[in-house]
Amino acid sequence: MTGAEKSAVILMALGENMGPVWNKLGEDEIREISHAMSGLGVVEAELVESLISDFVSNMSGQGMLMGTYDQTQKLLLNFLPQEKVDSLMEEIRGPAGRTMWDKLGNVNETVLANYLKNEYPQTVAVVLSKIKSEHASRVLAALPEEFAIECVQRMLRMEPVQRDILDKIENTLRSEFMSNLARTSKRDSHEMMAEIFNSFDRQTEGRFLSNLEERNRESADRIRALMFVFEDLSKLDPGGIQTLLRSVDKDKLGLALKGASDSLRDMFLSNMSERAAKLLKDDMQAMGPVRLKDVDQAQTEMVFIAKDLAARGEIMLAEGGGDDELVY
Repeated sequence: MTGAEKSAVILMALGENMGPVWNKLGEDEIREISHAMSGLGVVEAELVESLISDFVSNMSGQGMLMGTYDQTQKLLLNFLPQEKVDSLMEEIRGPAGRTMWDKLGNVNETVLANYLKNEYPQTVAVVLSKIKSEHASRVLAALPEEFAIECVQRMLRMEPVQRDILDKIENTLRSEFMSNLARTSKRDSHEMMAEIFNSFDRQTEGRFLSNLEERNRESADRIRALMFVFEDLSKLDPGGIQTLLRSVDKDKLGLALKGASDSLRDMFLSNMSERAAKLLKDDMQAMGPVRLKDVDQAQTEMVFIAKDLAARGEIMLAEGGGDDELVY
């Protein structure tokens, strides 16, 4: 029996009690097990007892279960073909995406360019023609200029790519680039924590940073440097400010600016038309006293919108660490 069929037998044996287990399964798992259930037919009592006995024996013998990447791969190989396992594990370890080209679209352009610059221009031309144009433009800009121009020329002369050549390129990307990326792209823990701290309200953020400073000042300083906060929007250029203004709800903007510094408030107002600035000032005055919690929430929403715009390449957010650094 396959793993899905064994799971189906055990869950059916649980009957109405299988609900808590069923609710923890993913959509693909539910689909696969449901399909297995519908094709089981009659399952003899001896087989049911044997499967349950094996399951209980494995659980009690080990005392606990340890879920790791290698353990998952080893387990899947017991009941799935190698090709299917490789595909599943690639999805687990690689950037999100259904196809190889989707996955490449989620890889930082500098990382992808560093890999592609060592490939043949005709190969790079194929890759760039398969990913989204916005991402392809950023990858091209990150490549050495002469090499990038050669790739552009190849793309201009490119004819329809044969299926076997496309498959070969996909397999190479999968085996060489994506697998190496998964092994080397361990995320910096301070960067991750800075994102978490960015989501705190102001009081909680201050409390955590103060407590962390007492225990590990170096980590606290590093997290603070990595954080992108509302006042950092002052580093936006005029075009970025106007793009952000078009994306933010006017009520939220007024609430956020109520708690902003005078310089930041003036910067936003100076990038609005005289009439729009006057209306916003009137709205802010009409609000009267507002809760700090509401101001924090509005400012956090503006930061999230700014980061989303930066991720799409519509604005650039300069980080405090240096003029040449960007936050995405």
